[in-house]
Amino acid sequence: MSDEPRVLRRQDGGVLLLTLNRARKKNAFDDPQWDALRDALREAREDDGVAVVVVTGAGGDFSAGVDLGSFGGGAPREDGRASGYFGLMESLVAFDKPLVAAVRGVGVGIGATFLFHCDVVYLGEGARLRLPFVSLGLVPEGASSYMLQAVIGSRRAAELFYTAEWITAPRALEVGIATRVLPDDAVLETALAKAAEIAKHPVSALRATKRTLMRAHAAGIRAALEAEAAGMAAQAGSPENIEAVRAFLEKRAPDFAKLRAGK
Repeated sequence: MSDEPRVLRRQDGGVLLLTLNRARKKNAFDDPQWDALRDALREAREDDGVAVVVVTGAGGDFSAGVDLGSFGGGAPREDGRASGYFGLMESLVAFDKPLVAAVRGVGVGIGATFLFHCDVVYLGEGARLRLPFVSLGLVPEGASSYMLQAVIGSRRAAELFYTAEWITAPRALEVGIATRVLPDDAVLETALAKAAEIAKHPVSALRATKRTLMRAHAAGIRAALEAEAAGMAAQAGSPENIEAVRAFLEKRAPDFAKLRAGK
């Protein structure tokens, strides 16, 4: 395991930049990265010197999602805080300050669903997002089953979930996932400039405004997380999920038809 921090932190005034730092794996989440981003968001929330957080990825990608080779269950630690995926979601859902995303390259799984919790999302023109859950024999995560509908509407959300198709940057802008699409080399600069503009306002007012925006979604997010957890428990390890993971590791297309045929 690399000794490099999984999330880099850089603060300039009231703007905190968090960079997912696993570029060789396209910033896919392993256990240390789940916990590092969880802690960074929690600490930024508690720090009155932080007004806005910008999240980006090292290298040319935002995040390829879950590292299938190192996925943790997320049991509570000795300090009582959840770890892994559940720990990150706990911090993300509670984060009550403006959150800006600067995305280049791929955003898959949690690399896409994380964006639905961001207030401002800038995509590079070469960025591509994907919600691969049905293709893996699974259900959505990250409260995306609620949040994506809230952001873009139920029919558009259903199409993206059911097809698991790649979402180009222009398509993401068209449906409302992205705030703006920019040249790849201008994404982070623009995100930081907008964050600095936002950070000029009182932190108390920004936080109070974010809380009013969050309140309308709180019940929906809680219900989605519960439903998604139940769906994941039912689908994880199913024949369809096993076939999908095997196909991914063997670099081939999954054959779900043989399962339907009972072979």
